[in-house]
Amino acid sequence: MSEIVIEISELRGEDDETIKNLVEFLKGRTNGEAKATSSQIILSYTEEAEVPSRSHMRVLLRKFLHKEELKDLFRVIVGKENVFVIKEIKERKE
Repeated sequence: MSEIVIEISELRGEDDETIKNLVEFLKGRTNGEAKATSSQIILSYTEEAEVPSRSHMRVLLRKFLHKEELKDLFRVIVGKENVFVIKEIKERKE
């Protein structure tokens, strides 16, 4: 059984509805079992299920941010193997 972890601790600053929408979005698009904890979403796949590639998962997460109109506030970073981080975009100082 393989897993993909998405760190959402900075996204938790938004409302809980956003987290629920992300879990449902990932369930529908990846055919995996998604569970949300306080700071992570864990996608689990059986041996028969096809696990999405890293680039495909990054695109899916970016599509979700665009759909929820959060792409100007957050970005997706690929961490270690099978770990993705949704980080808040820092304001630039001039």
